[in-house]
Amino acid sequence: MLRRTMLGAAAGTLVAPALLRAQSFPKITIGMSGWTGFAPLTLAEQAGLFRANGLEVETKFVPQRERNLALVGGALNCVVTTVDTMILWASAAPLVQVLVLDRSKGGDGVAVRPSINSFADLKGKTVAVDGAGTTPYFVLAYMMRENGASIRDVTTATLAPQPAAQAFVAGQFDACSTYEPYLSQVRGMGADRGKILATTVQHPCVVDTLGFQPAFIQANPEAVRRVVKSWYDAIAMIAAEPDRSFGIMGARVNQTAEAFRNSAQYIEWLDQAKNREYVTAGLPEFMQKAHTVQRETGVVRQDVNLGPLLNTSFLG
Repeated sequence: MLRRTMLGAAAGTLVAPALLRAQSFPKITIGMSGWTGFAPLTLAEQAGLFRANGLEVETKFVPQRERNLALVGGALNCVVTTVDTMILWASAAPLVQVLVLDRSKGGDGVAVRPSINSFADLKGKTVAVDGAGTTPYFVLAYMMRENGASIRDVTTATLAPQPAAQAFVAGQFDACSTYEPYLSQVRGMGADRGKILATTVQHPCVVDTLGFQPAFIQANPEAVRRVVKSWYDAIAMIAAEPDRSFGIMGARVNQTAEAFRNSAQYIEWLDQAKNREYVTAGLPEFMQKAHTVQRETGVVRQDVNLGPLLNTSFLG
């Protein structure tokens, strides 16, 4: 009995510092969506990884168009989105990326009718794609530019990713730009009705990052470091306990563990080593390309200073 009491007292002394650490940092609210690439943040929250690192963190699903406004307004103090969107948001308010979450590897793409065999063949055609400033629009513009064409060569019909894919599968439009799981609807079409012209396998142009406002980073550098560490811990947990991890992440978006596992095959989560490698060789060049596309399409109306938009000091 004495031993159990002593162990209980010892456990209490271990827990207390963790609680004190949690109280020493502000609560962090992360704005995100149900995109598979963001899901390890859900895992870090629901499996207690943020808490183990002394943080109180809440993840909230906030539409992409509203995320930056919520950040500026104070409803959020952390956001995750694509690099191209980070550049757009940074053109209006200061923002700093501190971590690369994932890269799309086939999860985004452009689908076309059987007679279209190149981006040059899209000239004069109608493409179902979400509006300017969204990721599907950027993907279309980026891929066309990489292939010597321009998004101005096509007529765009503004449809969100899911309706765009559904309309294309139903026989409407010459092409569509969309992402998973909707892109798999096209994968299931017969070759006589449609095909995928290119995905982010051929053109790796969808990269997701996590960012804070500069003032938050300056006031809470240790909290930022622990958010990054919690991401790494989540990636390690996925590797060590895949079934449990996929179950937790899938449940958040009403998917079974197996369905979530299938969706994850089209993205790559970046651990610490991959972050270090990519921010040194890859990300700076991609940010320049993304900035050029955003300026040429008129999505971003003035040049953005990309230097302050990336801080790699928290990667460890």
